[in-house]
Amino acid sequence: MAALDAGIDFEADVRGEPLWRRGLRRASITVGATLLIIIVFAALVGPWLITTDPYFSDLSKRLINPIWHPNGTWQHPLGTDGFGRDYLARLIYGARISLAVGIISTILSGVIGTALGLVAGYFGGRVDAVVNFVIMTRLSMPVVLIATAVSSHLSGSFLSVTIVIGCLIWDRFAVVVRSATLQIRQLDYVKAARAIGASTSRILLRELLPNLFHFIVVVAAIEMAHAIIIEAALSFLGLGIQPPTPSWGLMIAEGKALMMFKPWVIMIPGTALFVLILAVSLLGDGLRDLMSSEVRR
Repeated sequence: MAALDAGIDFEADVRGEPLWRRGLRRASITVGATLLIIIVFAALVGPWLITTDPYFSDLSKRLINPIWHPNGTWQHPLGTDGFGRDYLARLIYGARISLAVGIISTILSGVIGTALGLVAGYFGGRVDAVVNFVIMTRLSMPVVLIATAVSSHLSGSFLSVTIVIGCLIWDRFAVVVRSATLQIRQLDYVKAARAIGASTSRILLRELLPNLFHFIVVVAAIEMAHAIIIEAALSFLGLGIQPPTPSWGLMIAEGKALMMFKPWVIMIPGTALFVLILAVSLLGDGLRDLMSSEVRR
């Protein structure tokens, strides 16, 4: 508890070793961060290196095999889909969709869940009871089912899908932040802030929130993977990102009719989706273990 009384030092521990260096010794953080950096780099730089338009279709070049097949061509290294669109270009642009949905929806859910958990843990009493009721109500709803029902009545645009997902995955933020706030509000530096007459908003934003940051980061990494899976599932069902916008879930859905004859049309976007979720999940698990050890320290 002494470490919490003084606040968590994210730069160095008592031995002077930076936190990032201890993180690099964890295989899950190293592997997850490396994979995620590669995917982000491809999503950001790829469109300038791959000049092929992901929306351009040429039916005379439909279902060209990838380069590892005997009749593959370097003009389309990952082949083309059933509409003659370059698969590599669509895969790179699809990474942008998955990353954008994951990041934006996680930020939205983080704001909602952190605000609810913070006020519930700090004020307690009736406020805590109301927030707990809201959390339990949300937990009683299956996320994918609610997202499917809501998305079926919306346009299926990028914005609507992102907002729907963000409004459905905030519960873990609220639960974790509330639990941590209940402990931190009893510490000496919070009591000292109250004693000198600090306003409630200052205590919440300047005293409590910075010391909850490490909890929020860990939950955000986990929920980002959750958001990416939901977006892919909605797009696969035809209720998420609409064609011709490239989305990995939509690419899998478009290729499912050909999976017995051209299995790579599903394997390529499926593998990309698996690697992205694996990277985010490994990074989240590694951060959770690292932050847990830091709190115990």
